[in-house]
Amino acid sequence: MEVKPKILVLILSSLLIACNQTNQNSTSRANTQQTASLTVSAAASLTDALPSIKKMYEQQNPQVSITYNFASSGNLQRQIEQGAPADVFISASVNKMDILQKQGLLSQGSRKDLLQNKVVLIVSKDNSTISDFKDLTATEVNKISIGEPNSVPAGKYAKEVLTNAGIFEDVKSKTVFAKTVRQVLTYVETGNVDAGIVYATDAKSSNRVKVAAIAPVKSHSPVVYPVAVIKDSNNSTAAKEFVEFLSSKPASEVFAKNGFTPVINNSPINNSQNN
Repeated sequence: MEVKPKILVLILSSLLIACNQTNQNSTSRANTQQTASLTVSAAASLTDALPSIKKMYEQQNPQVSITYNFASSGNLQRQIEQGAPADVFISASVNKMDILQKQGLLSQGSRKDLLQNKVVLIVSKDNSTISDFKDLTATEVNKISIGEPNSVPAGKYAKEVLTNAGIFEDVKSKTVFAKTVRQVLTYVETGNVDAGIVYATDAKSSNRVKVAAIAPVKSHSPVVYPVAVIKDSNNSTAAKEFVEFLSSKPASEVFAKNGFTPVINNSPINNSQNN
């Protein structure tokens, strides 16, 4: 059967139109899956744990990219108050999160407790003169370091420990106040101070320091890390999904490996790595 030229043209035109519609539908679907960029403001003590979680999450969710902003919880809190871009906030202080919540800056219902930590006294590997917090008053100890208590949660806890031990005023004159808990760790690693008070997770991250003493639990406020989605997030759905992932088993295993105690349903997970 001979196909007339006009009919052939009509057939080809119909095929072209169908192909174009298919391409347009594919483009439309692709646009609905465009990458969501999340900015996560996180306490400096999470510097080692979170990159692994980012890699894991982005592999499972290629449409999401995560950027971390690490600093002291106090500085991050003020940045968020001043309108700095942030989708998620992970604080090392309940108080800093409370401040944002009271101002209505958190997405309702998104806040929850994520992790717990311990407070420890660290010294250089070769130090044999400091084995207790009260040893910090010795004349042989020239400098110690803690985070700035008003802006660095680890510094607040450190001050509580020293005050509880009755030695804060005695060691205040030789205390170097740091901007982050990681700066305290660096001071001890480099020998700029004789000792420092950090989180157990910070001590675990370095092979240049050792733990001289663990602060008694009742000597300081509970070290709890709350997490929440920021109300003004431009990617609130993606932010909430990421916050949920932080409590998942794979993420909890990463946190535990780095020395944290993950909190599930507001109850700490018992993990031998944290005992």
